Amino acid sequence: EVQLVESGGGLVQAGGSLRLSCAASGFTFDDYAIGWFRQAPGKEREGVSCIRSSDGSTRYADSVKGRFTISSDNAKNTVYLQMNSLKPEDTAVYYCAAEHHYTWGSTFFGHYWGQGTQVTVSS
Repeated sequence: EVQLVESGGGLVQAGGSLRLSCAASGFTFDDYAIGWFRQAPGKEREGVSCIRSSDGSTRYADSVKGRFTISSDNAKNTVYLQMNSLKPEDTAVYYCAAEHHYTWGSTFFGHYWGQGTQVTVSS
């Protein structure tokens, strides 16, 4: 059974840090890109960051550049999102998703999705 399980969310004060984890089972990362997305109440889901396991290349949304870092441990089939200097506007449910054979610039549909983890940043 394919699963993506997010963890690491929580409540943090503005300026604080959290590290989210996305653990995959039922498939290997080798040919997948793993993306982090978030959705705040009343807002559309937005892409936050993405990493391609094949070459380790990464992309970030402008809103998180310089604050968030995505990384992958292929041996553990886990992707991390280190979030520093958190702001109240980062408050959202964060989801990870996996896309097979993803090419930069194409639409990331996500073959598999996790259930999400809540991140709340207080001011």
